Amino acid sequence: MLLFVAGLLLGLYSQARAQNLSSAQISVISERLAQGAVHSWEYGTRAEALLELNAPTYSVVSFNAVPPPQSIPSNITSALGEVFTIAHNIVVARSLSNITGPQPLISDSSAGDPASIGVAVLLANWTGQGALDGLDYAGAAQDQLDYLFQNVSKTSDGAFSHRVDQLQLWSDSVYMVPPFLAYYGVLTQNQTILSEAYTQISLYRKYLRDAAAGNLWKHIQLGQTGNDDGHWSTGNAWAAAGMIRVLGTIQRSPYANLLKSQQNDLTNWVNEIHGAMYPHINSNGLFYNYADNDTTFYDTSSTALLASTVYRLSLLGNIHTYIPLAEQARKALLASAGTIVSVTTTSTTPAPSTTSIAPPPATVTTTPGLLHFTPEGWLTPVVNPYSYGAQGSNSPEGQAFILELQAAWRDWVADGSQGTNSARDARPHGLTIGAMVVLPWLMIVVG
Repeated sequence: MLLFVAGLLLGLYSQARAQNLSSAQISVISERLAQGAVHSWEYGTRAEALLELNAPTYSVVSFNAVPPPQSIPSNITSALGEVFTIAHNIVVARSLSNITGPQPLISDSSAGDPASIGVAVLLANWTGQGALDGLDYAGAAQDQLDYLFQNVSKTSDGAFSHRVDQLQLWSDSVYMVPPFLAYYGVLTQNQTILSEAYTQISLYRKYLRDAAAGNLWKHIQLGQTGNDDGHWSTGNAWAAAGMIRVLGTIQRSPYANLLKSQQNDLTNWVNEIHGAMYPHINSNGLFYNYADNDTTFYDTSSTALLASTVYRLSLLGNIHTYIPLAEQARKALLASAGTIVSVTTTSTTPAPSTTSIAPPPATVTTTPGLLHFTPEGWLTPVVNPYSYGAQGSNSPEGQAFILELQAAWRDWVADGSQGTNSARDARPHGLTIGAMVVLPWLMIVVG
């Protein structure tokens, strides 16, 4: 009987390891993202997620050259259509404002967030969409670039403010501005602008990295009001993901050999954030909203985005250190409803032992059986994307992060799942105790 129970539980463990989103579930998550994305950074993040997931030939984090083909392959025309629709709608709305000269792609209280849409606009211009709809995508991108350099306030050493009303740096901005600068630089053959993407990241790291907290990044600094000294998990993930996108842009560009030291720095800085964050992952596979503050709630958004950067760093930087923890986090995020998932970390500073549980799925659901998704397909629990200290319900950016995680994991698997052997070799055999199989990397208690 004991052997039967052990076999059953090991079978359940194997199923958990193989847990993956189905095409139908991905479709629902994408629909919720399209439904919810209505703010500048949400448009930009959605466009990036769609590129990585559905059109990797045009994604800077793939193994394809940057710039990408100007002639779109017929098999991805539909996939790129959604990205071009975002760019089209933004440029149409901008044209209706009758404002000329330097300006953001969309009016916003943030000086940095509108630039996140810039990659989609640049790509629309690169592939000739303006000849089809008569819009000036090149001019819109140019005005966005000029706005950053001419209108946005800067620190004395040149870091762009993330806010319009005051000079203030937010970790979020690393995802919004530098990837746009990098892509603009490569597509226009302007190494100076490409290098500026690296410079902005370097400056933001200078101001936000908290060496006293193990290199976690502070969220908001330098403002007259509204600063946040806390180590917001999503902010750290935003920063790592922005660095990954700039790294990929440089690495696949004609300037790769000229910017080797910059690539080395970006690789090390992403790994630095991983090293700061993953000691704080909880045994349920999730981060707290503020990584080192256990009085805050669990957050799946940051967990998903940061895990995606681990797979990307494995692919772009050949660094696999945190692959085992990213795999645990991914499996926790995609665990079945009605189970308790408990992850054992190898951190030198273990987080408190916690569990994550949800009731069985409703009778009618579009994402049946998933612990961290509502029946309607929204990721949960999540930080409120419009109030970073509060727990939210529906997070468009969280939806995008799950899609980016799915794409990164898919590409990592296609590349041979590098980094899993050492983790597997280090694992002792599982131990069965009653109705529980105890494994050092993933433990599922059937309740």
